[in-house]
Parts: sequence; C-alpha cells; structure tokens
Amino acid sequence: MANVNWRTINIDLLDPESSANFSTTSLSPSFPTVSITEVQSLGSQIRQLLRGGDTEGALRGALESAPYGGDGAAKEVHLATVVETLQSIKQSDMSPMLSRIYASEGGPESLDVLMKYLYKGMSHNSQPTPASNRSLEPQPTGFSQIHSRAGGEGGGQATSVLLSWHEKLVEIAGKGSIVRVMTDRRTV
Repeated sequence: MANVNWRTINIDLLDPESSANFSTTSLSPSFPTVSITEVQSLGSQIRQLLRGGDTEGALRGALESAPYGGDGAAKEVHLATVVETLQSIKQSDMSPMLSRIYASEGGPESLDVLMKYLYKGMSHNSQPTPASNRSLEPQPTGFSQIHSRAGGEGGGQATSVLLSWHEKLVEIAGKGSIVRVMTDRRTV
C-alpha cells in the first residue's frame, strides 16, 4: 500500500451517484428518422402556403415540423425552406406575427425553434463557399466579378434578413430564448 499515490485516485469514479458515472446518452431524446424526400415534400407544402399568401401558416408549419431526426442533407433542405419563408415576410409583419405565435399554444417553443434556425442560417451564410474561392478574371466590359449576381453566391441579404428577425424575436421572446437554444441538445 505504500506505493499508491493517494492524490491521483479519482474518487468520483467510486461514487455511484457521481456525474462521471452518468451516461450522457439519456440527455438526448431519440427522434424518428426523417428522410430528405419527406422534408422536400414538406418544403413544397410550405411554398404552396407562401404562394397562397398565408405567410404565418407557412412559418408555423416550418417551425412545428423541424426534422430533428433527419440527416445533415435533410436539415439543410429544411433550413433553406425556413430562410425562404422568412425572406418572403414583410418587415412590418414580423412583430405582429411573432406576437401571435408567442401567444398561441406551443408558441414559446416554436419561437425557440425559430431562434435555432436564425443561428444556423447565420452560421451557414458566414462560411465561405467553393464558388467564392474561384479565380477572378478581368472583364472586357470593365465590370467586376467581385459582387454576386442575384441568386448567386452572396449571403449578405439573407444574413440581413436573419438579423432583423433575431432583433424582433428577442423583443418578443426575450433573452431566455437565446439561453434555451444554446443549451438545447436538439439540433436543426
């Protein structure tokens, strides 16, 4: 017993109620798997609502059906649908719509999901794309290729829309929504 260095023994491993003996798999709930075709079908239904002028219904549908059990591609497709929905809503309609969603049943949870999509959309738009790394050639017309064309590789407009939504969402749901999103293990 004289050869044991008592300072190096991890006593937490000996305690059965210690957090070191706790399985972290029980912290993340399991979700049913969602295929990319299901997400694409949902996206087309949401676009149909947008074309019909029901922007609030489209936003609610997108937020209530977040594909937590989907793979990365399915989540990216749904992110694109949510961002498209947010871009189609006028800025003057943001606050009243968020207030109505917040006051409805399950509203705070829906706004937390929206906050998740805002953060994911902002992080997605800040990553460089392979198209933006290509070499630039001088144009005979004198116009530069540095600025993106409409529908091109630029993410500035989408980020601006997402930041506007973030501002309005914090006004309605409060800063607690940010904390809940940062600590939630479910990812969108």
